[in-house]
Amino acid sequence: MPARSIASLSLSFGLVSIPVKLYSATESAATVKFNLLAKDGSRLKQQYVSEKDQTTVVPRSEMVKGYEFEKDRYVLFTPDELKAVEESATHTIDIVAFIPEKAVDPLYYDKAYFIAPDKRGAKPYTLLRAAMRKSGRCALAKWAWKGKQYIVQVRAAEDGLVLQQLLYAEEVRSMKDLEIEEITPSDAEVKLALQLIDQISEESYDPTQFEDEEKKRILAAIDAKIAGKQIVAVEQHEPPASGQIIDLTEMLRASLARGGAKRPSRVPAAEAVTALASKERKGAKRAPKTAAPASPASARLRK
Repeated sequence: MPARSIASLSLSFGLVSIPVKLYSATESAATVKFNLLAKDGSRLKQQYVSEKDQTTVVPRSEMVKGYEFEKDRYVLFTPDELKAVEESATHTIDIVAFIPEKAVDPLYYDKAYFIAPDKRGAKPYTLLRAAMRKSGRCALAKWAWKGKQYIVQVRAAEDGLVLQQLLYAEEVRSMKDLEIEEITPSDAEVKLALQLIDQISEESYDPTQFEDEEKKRILAAIDAKIAGKQIVAVEQHEPPASGQIIDLTEMLRASLARGGAKRPSRVPAAEAVTALASKERKGAKRAPKTAAPASPASARLRK
């Protein structure tokens, strides 16, 4: 399915206005959801009840939105008024400065979008991308969207431009509030830690090397439950108690001896079926092997 743009905008670069289209750069993977049911297995329905009498159910057609400007006092907005407020935003991404590519701490990164040229925008778009790549700089810009003004970073990627929403300073907490105790490690400990880092270092990040093993484990347990098994708890290995004295040097040496700090998954998905579903549920018959697909839970998740 071809990508669908979510907005048509203008990227302002000096006196140059580049017509662009905005696309979501990410999509959330399907999560495993458990429904709330009554004990008879029927689904439950959420309803909104008026606080005045605690019994009157308010249908969605009669709901309005309001802003609480004082305690229990609201100013109400009609749907047309809310639409006018949201649509008053500018459709221009206004570049205000160019800064070094690594100048923004990733801690301030929020949602990412792709920017592609719209009609007659290919040449200035390509020019801006080439200039930023050659200068080693990215752009800081202002952008108003859905009732909020964002500070965004526009950076040149290999195949185009990426717009990264940035958090404001007030939205990022300070680590100073944690009052972390500063302890100076010994030279020997630092040397061992550096050896361990070197032993398991990689030159790049390959996102395809990783998958959600926890979701696979849960889906395997659900499939076993569908097949009539009973779910039993897996024994967990408790971490050392917070007050326990640990010989850090010996732990580093042991890590180096075992070939690094890479650890196998807590419970591989294939073993999860055996570990989590080792007992047959009382009163339930096993589903015939030919009656269900290989992984009904996974098939349902993809819908």
